Amino acid sequence: MTTTPAQLLTVPEVMARLRYGRSKVYDLIRSKRLVSITEGRLRRIPESAVHDYIRDRIEEAA
Repeated sequence: MTTTPAQLLTVPEVMARLRYGRSKVYDLIRSKRLVSITEGRLRRIPESAVHDYIRDRIEEAA
């Protein structure tokens, strides 16, 4: 069975997808509502984490 590697997004890419500002994205990361990983000074957010965040927000709104 083969799996596709997780797509890792930069903070600016997440900002564009969610249409949020930089501070809001970092607030979500700090509050653990948006999962991220760091490697040295690089911070990356798995694309699946963005989808999970959106799904959670939709469920909260329902």
